[in-house]
Amino acid sequence: MSFERVRVGEMLFSRLTEAQAVETVRRSLERGEGGRIFTPNLDILRQARLARPYLAYASLVVADGTPVVWASRLAGTPLPARVAGADLVWSLARMAARDDYSLFVLGGEPHPERGGARRAADVLRGHCPELRVAGALSPAYGFDQDPRQFHAVREELADAKPDLVYVGLGFPRQEQVISALRPELPGAWFLGCGGAVNFVAGDQPRAPRWMRRSGLEWLHRLGSEPRRLGRRYLRDCLPFAARLLLGATLARYRGDDGWSYQRYARSHDR
Repeated sequence: MSFERVRVGEMLFSRLTEAQAVETVRRSLERGEGGRIFTPNLDILRQARLARPYLAYASLVVADGTPVVWASRLAGTPLPARVAGADLVWSLARMAARDDYSLFVLGGEPHPERGGARRAADVLRGHCPELRVAGALSPAYGFDQDPRQFHAVREELADAKPDLVYVGLGFPRQEQVISALRPELPGAWFLGCGGAVNFVAGDQPRAPRWMRRSGLEWLHRLGSEPRRLGRRYLRDCLPFAARLLLGATLARYRGDDGWSYQRYARSHDR
């Protein structure tokens, strides 16, 4: 399947639904082909310059943020829906269980035996009893900066030969890790899923469905982790969201070729 790309800010997003993303992965695995799903939210879109190297190699770029979808609609080039990494971990697992593909989970709270990845894998298997879990690792923080530790992770992943790999380490670490691991498994699909491993494992609460649907998931996360997220959300993301939505509106009504706010936004790129 090939999908039209829609420009939002300084990124091109795949115009597809969650179900279409899952079906794309299924068909690709059926052909023995791998790929990579990049899941930019508003904060990653704000850091477009940092994200650019990973966009170039992404098979699918999905909008993991309601404001991103709002901006596309204001610009007159609507994305059909938000496609969240925290939702894809479930729908891809159901597909894998149904079609007998294996899954490896990397990330979550570190622990040598019962880390977040192992507990998340157990929860997924509890909901999808036929799911084949090829492995689960929650390496110590900073493992990707230690050649010996990273080599051990790479070896375990290569030996497991999974069809799907969830990497929940946060941006941009997970994208860097995926870039380094993909050559080992050219036939596998990688999903950078941020905090989804912790959500599934139960280490962090996810926002209620009504908050996710109304674009208020960020408020729930801010309330859960005010020290870590306060500055990012209130100082950086909210002003950026205002510029994004205004720029989208101007782009539509001025008939601009591209986004009229981009030159300004680039000067504020962090």
